[in-house]
Amino acid sequence: MTPPLVLLIEDEPLILMDVEVALQDAGFEVVTAGNAAKAITIFEKRSATICAVVTDIRLGKGDSGWDVGRHVREAVPTMPVVYMSGDSSGEWTAQGVPNSIMIAKPFAFPQLITAISTLLNEVK
Repeated sequence: MTPPLVLLIEDEPLILMDVEVALQDAGFEVVTAGNAAKAITIFEKRSATICAVVTDIRLGKGDSGWDVGRHVREAVPTMPVVYMSGDSSGEWTAQGVPNSIMIAKPFAFPQLITAISTLLNEVK
């Protein structure tokens, strides 16, 4: 059985590596992007195999994690989306896609794994 594939978007390399390892340790396969443009390109090529998207909100220049969430939901309306942010949690109700989850940084990795698992179980 193939492990579920998660698209992880984070512009801070150390955070990206830590979250990637935590997801892999939890049994997920992970593909990463450091900005929204790369994430959208990856998603467009692999949308049939990606089972969930985990994205930071502030991704440097260009589009934000909010934009990524909206893009993936336009393509796949049931795609699980988990947002991570150190300072944008208050914008989630206005900017986030419906039925997504916001996790405030810093967080414990089990919170992230639970969020993804919860959303994946709702899709089935």
